[in-house]
Amino acid sequence: MRAFVFPGQGAQAIGMGKALADAYPAAAAVFAEVDDALGEKLSDLIWSGDIADLTLTKNAQPALMATSLAAMKALESEGVTITSADFVAGHSLGEYSALAASGALTISDTAKLLRLRGSAMQDAVPVGVGAMAALLGLDFATAQAVAEEAAQGEICQAANDNDPSQVVVSGHKAAVERAVVIAKEKGAKRAMLLPVSAPFHCALMAPAAEKMAAALAETTINAPAVPLVANVLAEAVTDPDQIRKLLVEQVTGSVRWRESVLWMGSQGVDTAWEIGSGKALSGMIRRINKEITSLNVGTPDDVAAAVASLA
Repeated sequence: MRAFVFPGQGAQAIGMGKALADAYPAAAAVFAEVDDALGEKLSDLIWSGDIADLTLTKNAQPALMATSLAAMKALESEGVTITSADFVAGHSLGEYSALAASGALTISDTAKLLRLRGSAMQDAVPVGVGAMAALLGLDFATAQAVAEEAAQGEICQAANDNDPSQVVVSGHKAAVERAVVIAKEKGAKRAMLLPVSAPFHCALMAPAAEKMAAALAETTINAPAVPLVANVLAEAVTDPDQIRKLLVEQVTGSVRWRESVLWMGSQGVDTAWEIGSGKALSGMIRRINKEITSLNVGTPDDVAAAVASLA
């Protein structure tokens, strides 16, 4: 069984998707559609802009989605459709890419939702008030205990359960800084603040969740062609109303990536294709379940290799 997985923030790179757009008209059309939806040439920023501008949350989110969908359209041009997968999943914003790839959302609506999501998450907390930190070498239960101990009346939550050795905590800056110290005392191999602009996936994101709830209420969501393994549930869903609710919960909730991969493995998934920019998810999947083979699809050569693997 096969899963198509879609990367989240941090995978952005200048030039991503350009070779796909040059090689496949259907991939180029994705970038044009995103540009039209946003009323600006995001594609220029993606292909030849400044990495600091691309990394801004409001730009990175639709840009990464566009690149993932371009890769998906390139695969479709070679005869590999979304139903070649048994499940789709995405890491944080990647969940929106997964939904667009599986026909639950239009590309245009997804671009607008992600621009709003990125701006709303950025605006939810004044710069300098929040922070995120990666705790390496602690299991999830220990990392959760670290976050609870560090909170001291402030917010500090386990935001991303990425793999057996990497948990990201999020919340008030002072609390997250305390978590870094406590994690080292509890035997973390490394614990460090992350260069992010806001404390994602914690209760401080509540204002962003409200904005997303309003926007999603106005957005048509269809049943996906392939079940979505949702971040906040770590199991598959297909009901549009449930998906809408989970996308709102995802803004303040934990990304349960480790559990999602374990769940897919329990269902018989033995191959994961990472569709889009970077290889971060493939690395996580290897550390979670060595029985799952990962394959990256981000360039025309990758597309050819992926198609060949089905022969």
